[in-house]
Amino acid sequence: MLIKLLALLVLTYVLLAAAVWGFQRSLLYHPQSQGVAVPTVRVTTADGVEVYALVQAAHHSEAVLYFGGNAEDVSQVLPTLALAFPNRALYALQYRGFGQSQGRASEASLVADAQALTKHVLQAHSRLTVVGRSLGSGVAVQVAAGLARAPSLDRLVLVTPYDSMAEVAQGHYPWLPARWLIKDKFQSAHYAPQIRVPTLILVAEHDGVVPKERAQGLMRAFRPEIAHWVELPGTDHNSIGSHPRYIPLLGAHDGL
Repeated sequence: MLIKLLALLVLTYVLLAAAVWGFQRSLLYHPQSQGVAVPTVRVTTADGVEVYALVQAAHHSEAVLYFGGNAEDVSQVLPTLALAFPNRALYALQYRGFGQSQGRASEASLVADAQALTKHVLQAHSRLTVVGRSLGSGVAVQVAAGLARAPSLDRLVLVTPYDSMAEVAQGHYPWLPARWLIKDKFQSAHYAPQIRVPTLILVAEHDGVVPKERAQGLMRAFRPEIAHWVELPGTDHNSIGSHPRYIPLLGAHDGL
């Protein structure tokens, strides 16, 4: 009887692990429809999938690229970005499956699409600030690393970021070998040492989604004096944007 019970427990564990493996991208990415009508630009993707970015104030010479969270309608964040960056063009990528964009999200496709959007934006704008929030911080770090020696990149802003999505997943599923099961690892700490522009790491005091130790791990990965840490008291993962210092910090070009 004991052997049968142990066998049943092992089988249940294996089935749960297999389910997480098979459905993990459904757990990580939660596509949202576009709630606000905003002009878009089509991103030329390597595999021919139609992916779009929202555009606002494109006439400005300098621009901001925004990469949002895993369940974010980026059209909703444009008013906040406009307040933080009143003299910059704004571009917000709609991940695959989000808004008007086709396809299914993965780390490889999101980063490739973000890099394609970056190339498009730099054809029309002289300077660029990259902003990534939550999931999007992993995309933003890789974009910034790719522009490490480009004079066009002036600043990186990471909101509720992490050192590794694999480690975030392990924290949420401690009873599984999540760090080995996850496909889209977003190893931001691996790319951080390549970044040479001023970087703001903006964290919530009570973040239950991305624990502060994950942001601290990312902070340690940067070269000395590159990254600057700001923790907003009384906020959590979702409420950080409502803090009165949030908008000023986003746009504080001289605040680092």
